[in-house]
Amino acid sequence: MQTPTSHPGAARLALLAREKELMRLSDEIARERRALPRQRMDKPYRFEGRDGVRTLEELFGNHSQLLVQHFMFGEGWEQGCPSCSYMADHVDGMLPHLAARDVAFCAISHAPLEAIERFRQRMGWRFDWLSSHGSDFNADFGVSFTAEQLAAGPVHYNYRDQPFESEEAPGISVFQRDADGQIFHTYSTYGRGVEAMMGTYQLLDLTPRGRDEQGLSRTMEWVRHHDRYAPEPQPTAACCHARR
Repeated sequence: MQTPTSHPGAARLALLAREKELMRLSDEIARERRALPRQRMDKPYRFEGRDGVRTLEELFGNHSQLLVQHFMFGEGWEQGCPSCSYMADHVDGMLPHLAARDVAFCAISHAPLEAIERFRQRMGWRFDWLSSHGSDFNADFGVSFTAEQLAAGPVHYNYRDQPFESEEAPGISVFQRDADGQIFHTYSTYGRGVEAMMGTYQLLDLTPRGRDEQGLSRTMEWVRHHDRYAPEPQPTAACCHARR
């Protein structure tokens, strides 16, 4: 009897060659990403967190690298963006692994800390989440826009001018601190680039139906806050007895 691995078939072997090609290309792009010019950060940003007010440097903790999720949560919002929450759902389990490779992580939003904390507790997240309210951080990184900017026409997002409907936008930014304590911005990604944090998507891409987003008015329309999905049906007592 042949097993699936002993006789994969021509179609699977052809796809395997393409998958390996993609992996090699991904490795090459990662090397180019790491070689990008760095931008020194001299502006004295300050953020409010659970432990008080902190500078950008203090967000690194004992690490020399910092990943920041630009989490869409604007002033006056009652809850964070579902898609950004989908990203954030993947974080807590990664924290010790990131720390083992000298990387700190935090999320930063424009909303006041009180609103952030209320939502964080509802979602059960442990990662560091700070408010940039009152600073230029979100505006400088192109993820928050004023009503006047939106009304005036295209805004600059994802390295180009484009029409935008929301006052908040998603992104991921990376920073490095050198031996002298200088901080550099090394990379940012926006738009579909934030799928780097969406591990669920990578698994869905392996399944027969994939992301199953055809026919939706927008691709992530199906995404909910994790406490807002319909509960999985539970087996009845009769079903449990039937399996005994």
